[in-house]
Amino acid sequence: MAISEIKFLAGPQNRWKEFKFATEVFFEFIKGFRALHFSGPCVTIFGSARFKDGHPYYEKTEELAARIARLGFTIMTGGGPGIMEAANKGAREAGGRSVGCNIVLPHEQHPNAFLDKWVNIKFFFVRKTLLIKYSYAFVVMPGGFGTLDEYFEALTLVQTKMIAQFPIVIFDKAFHQHLLAHIEVLKQQGTISEDDSQYYLITDSVDEAVEYIQQNSIVKFKLQPAKPRKPFKWLFERGVKK
Repeated sequence: MAISEIKFLAGPQNRWKEFKFATEVFFEFIKGFRALHFSGPCVTIFGSARFKDGHPYYEKTEELAARIARLGFTIMTGGGPGIMEAANKGAREAGGRSVGCNIVLPHEQHPNAFLDKWVNIKFFFVRKTLLIKYSYAFVVMPGGFGTLDEYFEALTLVQTKMIAQFPIVIFDKAFHQHLLAHIEVLKQQGTISEDDSQYYLITDSVDEAVEYIQQNSIVKFKLQPAKPRKPFKWLFERGVKK
């Protein structure tokens, strides 16, 4: 978390400091828009930064990302190591496009080596918005607090119809079993609706996940392959090269 964000979240500041922070946030969004404007359509894959190459979750993410990339999607991640790296690697090795929205941390998280393009963002809430903005589906791989935050953000936006009902895949039933059990408690207590489970698929199957994304994103929204858009040289824009 950026120092300016810590200060902002500490409570009311003087009006000049609040204005400066708002301006900084505005320019972070503009930086993200400029970097990712030519990236889509994307599928965002969320997951832990802590699983290394060779771990079963890493390898399964590679496989799944490659299959999704072959559908014509750009794979988008948080740009860091672990599951994020695996997803970008899978896309790259399948001949697809791979982009990242990296967070700047006190112990800096470096963009992984499998990104065609990335942007460094100071604020988590800006980064989370960008990860959702360009995507037509979301995949939740095993992860920690950040992964759950991103999952429930996407799910809440779909549930409240703030974004279209893009498909959400929760991958690995065993890893997520306690989370899924708690969601059942929420249903029983009436804090969510019985039919809210329609917004996501729980699976261990790469084939099922890919088919779900294809039917509920490409077919449902009649997506067409992205047409190349020419960057505006006068805005110093650059596309995503392959």
